[in-house]
Amino acid sequence: MKKWMAAGLLLLALTGCTRYEPAREMTVPEQTEDSGPEEESFEPEEPIVLYTEPIREPVKVKGIYVSAYVAGTESLMDEIIAQIDATELNAVVIDVKDDEGRITFQMDSPVVSQIGACRLYIQDMPSLMAKLKEHDIYPIARVVAFRDPYLAEKKPEWSLHKADGSICRDRQGLAWVDPYKKEVWDYLVEVGRMAGEAGFKEIQFDYIRFAVDRTMRDVVYNEEDTLGRTKTQAVMEFTEYASEALKEEGLFVSADVFGAIIKSQEDAEAVGQDYGAMAEKLDYICPMIYPSHYGPGNFGIQYPDTQPYDTVYQALLGSRECLDGLGEGAAVRPWLQDFTASYLEHYIPYGDEEVRQQIQAVQDAGYEEWILWDAGVSYHYGGLSAGEE
Repeated sequence: MKKWMAAGLLLLALTGCTRYEPAREMTVPEQTEDSGPEEESFEPEEPIVLYTEPIREPVKVKGIYVSAYVAGTESLMDEIIAQIDATELNAVVIDVKDDEGRITFQMDSPVVSQIGACRLYIQDMPSLMAKLKEHDIYPIARVVAFRDPYLAEKKPEWSLHKADGSICRDRQGLAWVDPYKKEVWDYLVEVGRMAGEAGFKEIQFDYIRFAVDRTMRDVVYNEEDTLGRTKTQAVMEFTEYASEALKEEGLFVSADVFGAIIKSQEDAEAVGQDYGAMAEKLDYICPMIYPSHYGPGNFGIQYPDTQPYDTVYQALLGSRECLDGLGEGAAVRPWLQDFTASYLEHYIPYGDEEVRQQIQAVQDAGYEEWILWDAGVSYHYGGLSAGEE
């Protein structure tokens, strides 16, 4: 879900809700003695609906990430649902458009069909959605945005290019699509709409940013696409564009952002993410505040990964400070770490206790929602509270 990030970010590539009123109804008033002569009256069998607006019912999410492979494997998904039923968990974030740019279930979208983007990890989405509904589990669609090597290769005119016209790739050899291009925005919105039609209640965009690898310094942007806009303006305009379009469909909209951008203008400008501005347009903003993503000395903590409570607590105090005074805006729903960052020089094994400490830090910082991340979908359920009886 995430990548190592330049500009001082030590990162690994792992990866306020608006409510609508119900339709107003118009009925014909009853005739009374003082109403004057009765010409002709009628009683409609049903109210006449003047207009309708989608009703969105917010959920305070305590969730986990689930890969499309696991979601599409009935036995594995049944095990996860059993754990959700037994704990405080109530939501799952499932890959709909994954890190490779592949669509994970049958989706009859023009661009998806044209480029053959479907890889059917989830063969029977209606059955999966029915089971999640039966267990009162809130489904969130993860849509990886601008890191899309599949789309970039299939539609090179939408990808990032070097001065010689060749496709520019990151350190892993993966191509990205151009965040300035309106065609890419429309594709992402269409995928979100189709996910909503499949039963998802929320669209969560990941990699809603620019690439920061050194190799990407060679990118040459087309002035016809940039129109003089900065990276931050491009990401902000896409955020607003996608949010408006998908909210009209009755969907909630969220986005994953780097935790480091909360207090670092340099990091924010590098990736094009403005925490406060994005929060004003989204329903939920999801900072990735994994302790392993902070370098030595952050928040005055020698090795943040070894102090999960302190790191998460300080990161969320920064979030509160950044959003203070903005009024109605996105609810903050942080991503928490449920994996061991053994690639670090100074780390600790993460288990039940480390998960519980992070959740406690979220609560102590005044927030109520969170999501756990583990790319292998192997969670420490012992660190979670029991479900309601």
